[in-house]
Order: sequence, then structure tokens, then C-alpha cells
Amino acid sequence: MGRKAAQQRTRVTNALDALRQQIGLTLGAARNAHQAAEDELLRLRLEQLVVSVGLERAADDSRVAEYRADPGMQAVLAWLDSVRSRFYADWADGPQRLRQLVASAAPGPAGRPAGEWLGRLGALDAGDPPELWRIGSATVDGTSVGKPAGTTLTFDVAVPLLEESHLSITSVPRSRPTVDALVEALLMRVLSTFAPGAVKVHLWDVGQLTAVLPNFYALSRTSAVTVHDPTRLVDLLDELAGHIRRIHSHTLQSGHPSLRAMRAATGKRGEPWRVAVLYGNGEDLAPEHLRDLRRVASGALAAGISLILVDVPTVLGGSVETISLLDDRRAVTSMTGSEVVVDLDPPLPAGQVAGAAARLAEAIVTRQGGPRSFHDLLPTEFGREHSARELRAPVGFHEGEPVEIVIGDATPHALIGGPSGSGKTNLLYALLGSLAARYTPDELALYLLDFKEGVSFAGLAPGKKDESWLPHARLVGVNVNTDREFGLALLRFLSDEMRRRSAVAKEFEVTNIAELREQDPHGHWPRIVAVIDEFQYLFAERDSVTAMATALLEDLARRGRSQGIHLVLASQDIAGIEAFWGKPAVFEQCTLRVAMPKARRVLAEANQAAVAAPRWHAVVNHESGVAHGNQLAHIPDASGRDTFPSLQRELWQRYANHGHPRLFDGAVAPRLDRSTAFASLGPEPDRPRALVGQAIEVADNAHSVELSAAPGRNLAVLGTNRPEALSVLDAAARSLALQCEAGAVEFVLGCAVESCLPEVRALSERLATAGHKVTTATGDEIPALVADLADRLPGSTTATFVLLYGVDAALPALEKKEPARASGLDHLRAVLKQGPVRGLHVLGWWRGVARLKDTLGFGGTEDIGAWVALDVQGNELAPFCAGQVVHWSPRPGRALFFDRSTHASPEVTIPFHPPEAADA
Repeated sequence: MGRKAAQQRTRVTNALDALRQQIGLTLGAARNAHQAAEDELLRLRLEQLVVSVGLERAADDSRVAEYRADPGMQAVLAWLDSVRSRFYADWADGPQRLRQLVASAAPGPAGRPAGEWLGRLGALDAGDPPELWRIGSATVDGTSVGKPAGTTLTFDVAVPLLEESHLSITSVPRSRPTVDALVEALLMRVLSTFAPGAVKVHLWDVGQLTAVLPNFYALSRTSAVTVHDPTRLVDLLDELAGHIRRIHSHTLQSGHPSLRAMRAATGKRGEPWRVAVLYGNGEDLAPEHLRDLRRVASGALAAGISLILVDVPTVLGGSVETISLLDDRRAVTSMTGSEVVVDLDPPLPAGQVAGAAARLAEAIVTRQGGPRSFHDLLPTEFGREHSARELRAPVGFHEGEPVEIVIGDATPHALIGGPSGSGKTNLLYALLGSLAARYTPDELALYLLDFKEGVSFAGLAPGKKDESWLPHARLVGVNVNTDREFGLALLRFLSDEMRRRSAVAKEFEVTNIAELREQDPHGHWPRIVAVIDEFQYLFAERDSVTAMATALLEDLARRGRSQGIHLVLASQDIAGIEAFWGKPAVFEQCTLRVAMPKARRVLAEANQAAVAAPRWHAVVNHESGVAHGNQLAHIPDASGRDTFPSLQRELWQRYANHGHPRLFDGAVAPRLDRSTAFASLGPEPDRPRALVGQAIEVADNAHSVELSAAPGRNLAVLGTNRPEALSVLDAAARSLALQCEAGAVEFVLGCAVESCLPEVRALSERLATAGHKVTTATGDEIPALVADLADRLPGSTTATFVLLYGVDAALPALEKKEPARASGLDHLRAVLKQGPVRGLHVLGWWRGVARLKDTLGFGGTEDIGAWVALDVQGNELAPFCAGQVVHWSPRPGRALFFDRSTHASPEVTIPFHPPEAADA
């Protein structure tokens, strides 16, 4: 046992010795690591100290001297000395290289002394802008690079701007004049580098309403410099954000990520450079303003917009360089580091800056060319553009550059608004003339409708004084303020054309007009532009016309673009169109908005640009009226005497073979002998048609009654309006006479109204001259005439048309009845009921609905198959209209026509010019 215990004790002792040895090794390693860490920390502190003090001053610094007593730090100091030596060896020609760099990256006014460029106009327009812009110079001790003691080396200091970087400036107390001089010099360098008008400067100062950089006052009268309301920073940020969205959309559509890339690829810029200077007061902006500012800064450089922020504490998105003032002459910049103090350039002479600004402003005005005329809108060569993809036409000018209206898939329909006298009609003429000069009638078809009481478009159709017309016009409608049905007819026509084009597009397996024209090059597919002035009249009443017009307009607005059908809706005020309340489909599709001065509710609600627009100007907006899409345009005089007519005559001579437009003038009664429907009549002995009035349709059609051998094929004219009643019967007789061979038909004219006898005799002579047999009877002769007609019925073989004038006036005579004999009224009822199937038709005028009922008797309404109501209220007509409610109120020069064999409901017709005036 003793031996075994001794062995165990020995093993334990050995293990403890081994443990002590390992612990000693570990503690030694820890001490070594701790010492190494302390040494490393000491070295890092030394390096940090040397860097903060500066390599140049480290040798004389007392804090660095404390480390020299430590042998372990000697290596660090030696290494730092070697770094210093290598740095200054490399820096020996640094100032010279910097001067060369600035000279290369900041050519001309961007970097040269002011005496070489101040007051001269720049020329750069679309080329690459300078990368750097001089602000001052910096000086270093030359002894560090082997120069003699006391030698200093100076180099230029410049900062990036425009597409390169934003700039943030921080001031010190009482340094505002220095900041203004710095900003003014930078802006003047930029403005003097580029061609006049190629740079737009925006100034905003939280503390000043005006007098921001007052030396630029002359430029503030042009668009080169805009001073913004200090209380409305949101407006400036919204405007810049709008420019960024618009430019970004345009460049992406062109396949380029930025304006710089687009310029490099195309050699064109298409947008001015913009510099926005924001003066703060060192306090944080409102959170919402900071958010918007950062959002603008992140996308601005790609859109050619740069920001200069003065005392606006924020961290911007995108590239930003800083300038921090030390006093009223010195600053440090992020370009040179905190160790290099920059001596800012002295202020530019105030008088010379003001003079240069005035000269630049004059150059901008000169470049605009002064007031432009309508002829400046026209191309040098007519008819060279193609409308397959879109329509483009300048309508005005802004700073000498044309402002275009674009109508196509992106902006399919237009809304134009402006109060009376604001120049809306003049704008429409500028648009029509500009379009017509660029596109041939095969590329563009115009349908023009003016609801207000006037003849704005009348001169575009042939007239008595000027036989020319606008060849592109297919329809010209004027004075249609009371003919809402004509507006509805136009919408129906456009809807039918849209469906026709859609059907053909499906046959060719295409989806839009551009593809259809490619697949069907021999087809006739012009873009259609329908201009409806004062379109709100379409929806003036709560009736079926408004309901149908609303539905058609919404459908056209949604689907018309793909088929090349575009609406231009113009109005003095759209605020009261109840038909569209809750139905924004039409206005949403009108992405092109044009607001005349003082126009309301045309642009977006927050966009008040039209309120401040000067006279003879318009705000053109292709972005649904939001503010960033605004383009202010001066509209030249297009409606002055002989201005538009001279263009029209030139186009007419060039394209006259395209035919003249249909003119619908609501204030003029149509003439029968000029009616296309009347002129096209030919022999039709079995089913002749009696024309009763002009149809309110796009085509030059007439309403007619077919007098076939069928029951009820008689016509009643109702009302007390004598001239219009005579007109209806005159047109019916003359149109029937054209369709029947001479001698093959008999006209019987019975006049119970003495005042109508001259017109009835004139018609009788006209019919007789055409070779037709004519029988006439007056007052007391009518009962015998009717009895004779009734006696003819059983064996009638000759077509007979009986025209009775004022039947109700003959009723007393017709009602007389002798014993055992039928009365004249009985004979008339028999003629009405049995006559049509035997070729005898009555066309009669009754001066009241009740008198017609008395004539027909119980159940006789079926014997009147068609009627024309003149000054008769609609509620009286229900018995003759299958019992349906008739919404009709009489109006001058219009009548209501119904033919139960063809109509589901009555239609408005226009009686032809009274016969006595036509004969005269």
C-alpha cells in the first residue's frame, strides 16, 4: 500500500508542475500580447496626432516630441518621416499639375480671370459643359518640395457643378456679402459660358422677398433668372421635381439614362441647364421640405439640374461638394481638404456684373426674335410631315423657341379653356393653320364644330366672298348652339368611323392606326381631329341628348386614340358640366391641356399658371395639367384680317381636288335646290320619297317619307307656322315630281287657306312646267274634290299625290252632310284609309293636333304613317307616336319628324327655305 500511494503522489505532483508551467506560459503570452496592443495603440495615437497636426508641423509639435523619448516610437516616427518625404517628392510638381487640371477642366469663363470674359456672350449650347468652376486659389510652403525658404506655391481651386455635383456653402457671421459674391461669380461664369437662354437660374431666399443677387435684376425680366416666393419653397421644389420627371421620361423613351448620355448620342440637348440657389438661415427646413429637397437632389444631376445650398443644413442625395467659410475671405472645401485654406476670389465689380446681365438679357430678347407672327408657325415646305405616329404643330413661341402641341397616343385628346376674349379662337386658328400646313388632307381630316352663336369656322368652308376652303376640313358646323343634335350626330359619326377602323385593323391583325397604315399602305387612314368649341352645350339639359352624348364621348375618349381619332374640346368654362360629375373618363383622357389667361379648372387644381399668364399667351401642358408640364407660349395673331385666309387660299390651290367640306350653319335655312339629297333624286315611280326637311347629320342627308302602296302612307304637317308648313309641302311635292315621269302622276292641290294661294299657284305652275298633271281647288271646292278622289278609289290606276293646305279650315264644309249621302269628311277618311294601297297619298297640313284627331275620327291615327310637327308641344304628339312620351319644345326653324315605318323615336328636322323666298 505504501508503494502504491507514493506512485500516486508522484503523478499528482508531476501534473501540478505541468499545469504551473502552462499557466506561466499563458500568462507570459498574455503579457506580451497586452504589451504589443499597448504599443500598437500608442503607434496609432501617434499616427493620428501627426495626421491631425500635419506632417509639415509635426517636427515642432510638443505633443509629438513626447513620443520621441520612447525608443519604441522611433520606428513610427521614422516611418512617418519617410511618408512625408515621399509625399512631398510626389507633390513637387503638384501645384503645377493642379493649375493644368483646372485650366483643362474649367476653360474660358469657367476658370479664366473675369477681365477676359465678363460682359461677353457665351456660345456653348449643346456641347459638354466645363467640369470645374473656379472659386479662388490656395497657397502652400515651397520649402517642403525643395524650394528656398520663404517660397510659396499657389494653385487654382475650382468646384464641380451642373451635371457633376451639387454645392453646399456654409457661412460664418457677417459673411453674407462674401457668400453673395461667391454665388454671383459662379452663376456669372456659368451664364457667360453658354449661349443666351441655355441656362435657367432659380433663386430662393428664406429671408428676402426681393433683391436676391440684385446685380442680376435685368435677367429677372427674362426666364434666365427667376426669383421665387420665400414662403413657397414647395412651389420651387415641385417645379424642379416636375422637370426631373419630365426629362427623365423623355430621355428614357429615347433610350438614354440621362441628358448627358442623350447629348453624347444625338449631339442635341433639348433642355436648358438649370441651377437652383437656395439661401437658408442655418435652421433645419420643415421635414416635408427636407424630404422633397433630398428627392430632388437625388435625381437632379441626371436631368441637368444642380443645387447650390447656402446655410441649408441637410444631407443631400447624389454628389455634393462643400465650401465652408472661415471668415469673410477664406474657406475650406471638400475638394482640397481641411488642411488647405482657400483664398476666395474677390467679388466681381458690381457695375460690370449688372452691365453683363443687361447685355445677356438683351441677347436673350434678340434671340427670341421679338414678336413672332402667324407665318413663323408655318414650315418652309408644306405637306412634308406624316401622321402615322402622331401630329405635331407649333402654336406659339417662348423666348424665340416654338412651343408645340402634340396629338398622338401619349396625348390623345385636348382640353382648351379660356374666358371670353382670352384668345381661345385665335389659338384654335393657330393650331389648325399649323397642322394644315404640315400635313396633307390624306394625312389629316378635320371636323370642326362651334356651338356658340358665331361663325368662327364659317370661313373655312366656301362662301360668297371667298370661294376657297380649308382642304383638310370634312365638316364645318357653325351657329349650332340650339342644335345639340348636330353635336350628337358628329359623335355618332366618329363612333361609327372608330368601329369601322377597328374592324379593318382586326382583319390586318394590328392594334393601332400606325400599324394599320403600315399593313395597308393603299388604304385611306388619315388621323381625324374633331374640334368642338363650347362643347359644354352638348350637356346643357338633362335629356336623352345629354345621356347619349356623354356615353359616346366617353367611349371615343377611351378608344379613339388607337384608331387615330382625336378630340379637341374647347370651352369658356367647364365648371358647370354636370354630365361629367363623377365621370372623369373624358377629362382623364384629355392629357393635353391648354389654358388661356384666367382660365379655370383646365389645369390641375394646384396649378395656377393660367392666372398669371399675360394676354395673348397660353399655358400648354401635355401632362394632364400638373405644374411641371407647363409651357408658356405667346400665340401670334392667327385670326386677323387676311392672315388665315391667305394660308387657306394657298392650301386650297394646292389640294383643291380633295373636295369641299360640308357646311352646316344652324342660323341659315337650307335650300332644297342645293340639297345633295334633292339633287341625287332619280326616277322611282313605285316607291317615291317625299323630302320633308334637312336631317341633322354629318352627311348632307334629308328626311323623307316613302310613299309606297302600303296602308297609312300619308303625311301630316302639324302646327300654325305657315311658312314652314308651306316649305314642307313644297319640298315634298317637288321631290316627288323629280322621281315620276311626266304624265304618269297627278298632283292635286287643295288650298283652304286663302293666304297660301300665291305659293300654291306657284307650285302648281312649277309642276305643270315639269309636265305633270295638276288639279287645284280652293276653299268651297275642296268637299267636291275629296268626293271625286273617293269615287276614283276602286279603279284608280294613276299615282296621285294630294296636297291639302289647312285641312282644318275646310272641316266645316267637309262635315256638312246631306241625307242618305256621305259627307266630305267621310270621303276624306276613306281616301286616307284606302288611298295609299291604290297609289293615292294625302300630304295634308293641319294647324292643330286636335283638329287632325277630329278629321281622322276614332281609331284613325293609323292612317297617318308619318308627320312633321312644327310649333306643337311634344305632349300632344303621343297618340301619333305609338303612345311614347315625346320630349319636344318648339324652336324656330326646326321641326320634329316621325315615320313609324322607319323611326323608333322622333327626330329633329330642318324645314327647307320657304318657297316664296326661294322663288324670289
